Amino acid sequence: MTDTKPPLPARPFFSSGPCAKPPGYSPAKLATESLGRSHRAKIGKARLAYCIDLMREVLGLPETHRIGIVPGSDTGAFEMAMWTMLGARGVTTLAWESFGEGWVTDAVKQLRLEPTVLRADYGQLPDLDKVDFADDVLFTWNGTTSGVRVPDGEWIPANREGLTFADATSAVFAYDIPWDKIDVATFSWQKVLGGEGGHGVLILGPRAVQRLEEYTPAWPLPKVFRLVSKGKLSEGIFKGETINTPSMLAVEDAIFALEWAKTVGGLEGLKKRCTANAHALDKIVAERDWLGHLAVDSGIRSKTSVCLTVDGADEAFIKAMAGALEKEGAACDVAGYRDAPPGLRIWCGATVDTADIEALGPWLDWAYAATRSA
Repeated sequence: MTDTKPPLPARPFFSSGPCAKPPGYSPAKLATESLGRSHRAKIGKARLAYCIDLMREVLGLPETHRIGIVPGSDTGAFEMAMWTMLGARGVTTLAWESFGEGWVTDAVKQLRLEPTVLRADYGQLPDLDKVDFADDVLFTWNGTTSGVRVPDGEWIPANREGLTFADATSAVFAYDIPWDKIDVATFSWQKVLGGEGGHGVLILGPRAVQRLEEYTPAWPLPKVFRLVSKGKLSEGIFKGETINTPSMLAVEDAIFALEWAKTVGGLEGLKKRCTANAHALDKIVAERDWLGHLAVDSGIRSKTSVCLTVDGADEAFIKAMAGALEKEGAACDVAGYRDAPPGLRIWCGATVDTADIEALGPWLDWAYAATRSA
C-alpha cells in the first residue's frame, strides 16, 4: 500500500441506508419527554402528530394527501399498500433493480396476481411509454440498488384509470414529487432524512382512499396492514394513532431531522444539498478512467444512491476495496448492493456534506491502487 494518504472526510458515512445522520446530530439533542411514555398518552399522540405535520410542511404535501406512520420501514409501508389495494384491476409492475423485483415477487407469489412486468437491466430504465395506466402501476421512483430513477412525472397521465404506487424511499426529500400524479407513496426516515429504521411512512392520495373504502381484497389481511374499519378509512392512523407501538425514540430522531431540514431551507435546501453532492461525485468520476456510472444516462441517474462501476473489479475486489476504505476511516459502507453488479455505491443524500464527497476522491484512488497491488 502507498505510504502517503490524503486527508480523511470529516464524516465518512456513505451508507445508502441507514444513511448519515444530519450534520450536528447528537442523541443528547433529542427531546426526551415522550420517552418511557405510552404512545397513546397525550404527549405521545402530540409528538406523533407533530412529526406528521413536519413531514407535510417540509414536503409541501397538499392537504388532499394523508400521511401515516406505519411498521416495517419502507418495505412494510409498500406491502401494506399492495395487500390492501391490489386486485381490483390489472397490475403493471416496473422492475429495474432488486426492490422493484421484490414487489413483482409479492404480486405473483404472495397475492397470486398475474401482473404485466416491465423489466430493465441494472443501470437502465424500462420503456415508460409502454406502461398501461388502465392498470394499477407499481414502480420505484429512485432505484436505490441500481442508481437509476424515473426522469420526472411527465410519463404519468393525469386521467389515469389505475392507481400509481411509488416506492419513493430514496427519492422523497431529494426530488420534486408531483403529488397529483401519485396515489400511493412510501418511504422510510432512514434515507434522505438520516433517521432511524424500523418505521415506514405511507402517503395516500384521495383516489387511494376511495379504493380502500370501496374495495375489499380477496385475501385475509394481517392486523398491521388494516387501514379500514367498518368500510371507512381509519383516520386516526393519519393523525398519530399508529397501528402498533412505535419507537418514540425513533420518532424524536425523525423530528430532529425534520427540524434540521427546515434550518437548511426545507425541501429546496435538501434538494440543493443532494444536487451539490451528486455533482461533486460526478466530477470525481469524470476525472478517473477506471471509474464510471452504472447509470450511463445522466437523465435517469440517481442523485442520492449513486452506483459506480470499477474497471476490472469483481465482487472480491470490491469487498477488499471497501474494506480497506473502512479500515482507514475514509469511507464506510460503500460496496454495492449484494444483488447488483459488482461496484461501489455512494450515498449523496442531503445529510452528507459536499466537502466529504470531495475528500472521498483521493481515497478512492488510494483504495483502488492498494487493492490492485495487494
